[in-house]
Amino acid sequence: MEGIAVSTGSACSSGSLDPSHVLLAMGVQAERAHGSIRFSLGRETTEQDINYVLEKLPLVIGKIRKMSTAYDLGENKNG
Repeated sequence: MEGIAVSTGSACSSGSLDPSHVLLAMGVQAERAHGSIRFSLGRETTEQDINYVLEKLPLVIGKIRKMSTAYDLGENKNG
């Protein structure tokens, strides 16, 4: 979305619907782990790239929330 590529898990777990084992090991509840996203930075990532993501992130989150059944059902406990 908006030219931003993110993932809900690590590259080695692509295609898995399970929550991140790393987040679970850190004590994050499974429900919250399912709602997480991962950003990866590379050698060629610029400050301009990061600023673009920060600018677009609220729009992308809004779009994702509109697509989320759980969010629509009020299962989001953070407001």
